[in-house]
Amino acid sequence: MYNIAPVSTQRCLPARSAAGSRNATLAALWRTYDAQPVQLQRTREGRNLSRERYRRAEEFMLSLAPEAPGDWPDFLYATGIVAQLALSSHLLDIGFPDAWCARYIGLHIDRSLAYANASGFGYQCPDTARLAAVLSPYWKWNHRHLVDRPHPKDGGFTPDQVRSLQRALMDHVRHVTGHGRSRRRMRRS
Repeated sequence: MYNIAPVSTQRCLPARSAAGSRNATLAALWRTYDAQPVQLQRTREGRNLSRERYRRAEEFMLSLAPEAPGDWPDFLYATGIVAQLALSSHLLDIGFPDAWCARYIGLHIDRSLAYANASGFGYQCPDTARLAAVLSPYWKWNHRHLVDRPHPKDGGFTPDQVRSLQRALMDHVRHVTGHGRSRRRMRRS
């Protein structure tokens, strides 16, 4: 069982489930995504990597600021990076191996969110889930993949909506993992 205390926002409510249903949910995800089941075991290495991923997510949040350079695809690509770093921070913290995440989750934020929630993350936010689906896999928003192709559907999100969803997700990850905001980030927020 995980010692994780979820928080809630107006639209994003914590999931409440027993450890048994978490195991069943994880088993279902492993089947759905044809992933190798893994024994979750917290380690010092995982905790350190988790902290580093959270800090990197904070750094990439700066690229979502209104004054940041770039266009809409750049913004959504950076959003995908922030979301994946943040969610992987939780996954690594609770014991998912980094190599497993790279192989079975990759750049799919929707999968990261599903695995996180199945393992005690407790973040049931319909708008975040919808954004995760729009972004997945987030490489599709990289300009190199948009040459001579139409832009993928953006789900009708606005930059302000995306920023708000990402900040709420980051705050939840910080709360669940216990990682503090970096001093440099706190000065800018």
